Amino acid sequence: MSGPLSYDPVEASRELWVEQGWTDSADGMAAVLSVMRAEQIFLNAATDILRPMGLTFARYQVLGMLRWTGPLTLGKLGHRLWITPATVTNAIDRLEAAELCRRSSHPDDARATLAEITPKGRKLFDRAVAELNVKLFGAVGLSSNELSQLVRLVRKIRAGAGDTVADS
Repeated sequence: MSGPLSYDPVEASRELWVEQGWTDSADGMAAVLSVMRAEQIFLNAATDILRPMGLTFARYQVLGMLRWTGPLTLGKLGHRLWITPATVTNAIDRLEAAELCRRSSHPDDARATLAEITPKGRKLFDRAVAELNVKLFGAVGLSSNELSQLVRLVRKIRAGAGDTVADS
């Protein structure tokens, strides 16, 4: 999209829901659309920050998981990051081609392949984190209390859907 819309699509949808007689679900629909739109906004911002570094958000996540956990099998990477095996393979292929990670044989399981971040990958990941911290994570536009409230509310939605959530 080239710029902001001239109307609020969430509010327009809420009004349409009410007009159609779906008043009982209008607020829920608006909440879902709001969260989905915020996700698009955040992902677009992350993409704009990471693209000049040759990263997508999925590749950034893979590098981060490898940076913090050490070598992992491709299956564990996908499970921990909630991404499909095809996405993991594609990300590892691209990261390996850029010399940001490498594959190796699992020492105890001949069927498994490990992925490991390289020193070049660690350096790029650390740079990406610094950029994201300044330009995205630290610039959400909400106060500390509002951020905590948002996380609590989304945690409640996640828990209701059966997602694993931490107590805090």
